[in-house]
Amino acid sequence: MSFLARIVAALTVASTLVGAASRAEPLLTGDIGLQSCAKLAPELKPELGLDHPPNYLLCYWVQGYISAANIFLLNQYTDYVDIAKLEPSTIVTLVADFCSDNPYKQPISAIDKFIRDTPKV
Repeated sequence: MSFLARIVAALTVASTLVGAASRAEPLLTGDIGLQSCAKLAPELKPELGLDHPPNYLLCYWVQGYISAANIFLLNQYTDYVDIAKLEPSTIVTLVADFCSDNPYKQPISAIDKFIRDTPKV
């Protein structure tokens, strides 16, 4: 076995061991928008803002989701949702309220409704 092949094999084994050793909470590693509201609602704490990991993970996920929706909106209707005007507290409160009322649904449903109902630019 050549020297380069040994290095590649060693790095592969090392990266596998490092990946196996690090475990995060399932909520933090799964797609937060597709979690059940029953699982997500107790984790959200709107009063803590972006200082609370589930809150900021939700906000970042929503920003990405709305960005993807904006591509469709721009292509189909030439308008979009202005993400710059969307406050993190609005997102967390919106999803927390939706999830407390709908524990068997997914947060993505609240965001889809938000996208449909919000004024477009």
